[in-house]
Amino acid sequence: MQASLDRKIPDAQAVTVSRLRADDWLLLLGRLLIAALFVGGALQKAFDPQQVIGLLSGWHLPGLLVWPALAYNAAAGLALAFGVAVRPLALSLALYCVVTSAFHFLPGDPWQMTIFVKNWAIAGGCLALAVAGAGRIAVRLD
Repeated sequence: MQASLDRKIPDAQAVTVSRLRADDWLLLLGRLLIAALFVGGALQKAFDPQQVIGLLSGWHLPGLLVWPALAYNAAAGLALAFGVAVRPLALSLALYCVVTSAFHFLPGDPWQMTIFVKNWAIAGGCLALAVAGAGRIAVRLD
């Protein structure tokens, strides 16, 4: 099976464990590490929604936005981990990171500024995944 939203892998390159290269494993590891951030964010929102609700309220946004953010974080993290539709997903995650970084742009607070910069760095990693795609170690759909 082949994901329709990712590069086609020629049949001649059928994946066997013995033929996988280091870059195949490194791309998988990169996907899993970035996915862990989003799954972890979903868990944080699930177990302590008040923290995010307070942040949203401070920006005069409805606290109920925590729930779609939780769903997106969980679904996107899992899809990224399994390598499903990585290119469009990575682009949407990069945009998500850029938009949500605004909540942390507090120049007087070094901790929040570190989170702001990390969001941009994660966006950069997502853009790299958008270029690289899922790689050869991924769930393939027709």
